[in-house]
Amino acid sequence: MPRLTPQHWKDLERVFLAAGFVFVRQASSHRVYEKDGVLRPVIIPEYDEIGIEIIRGLLRTSGLSRDEYLKLLNG
Repeated sequence: MPRLTPQHWKDLERVFLAAGFVFVRQASSHRVYEKDGVLRPVIIPEYDEIGIEIIRGLLRTSGLSRDEYLKLLNG
């Protein structure tokens, strides 16, 4: 299984938009995305390099599997 690697925030934004999330608002340097059926919003910080622990938390919050994430990231 491929490893998770740190990503630029724009790459993560592309993944979550492709997964059906919608940009709702921005609070300082954090962008908020929501999707019907997902209880909590996904919050992506505008960092040049978002660490693996944050990415894992975003996947947990969004309900995306690691495989779905990697497919959207690479596709």
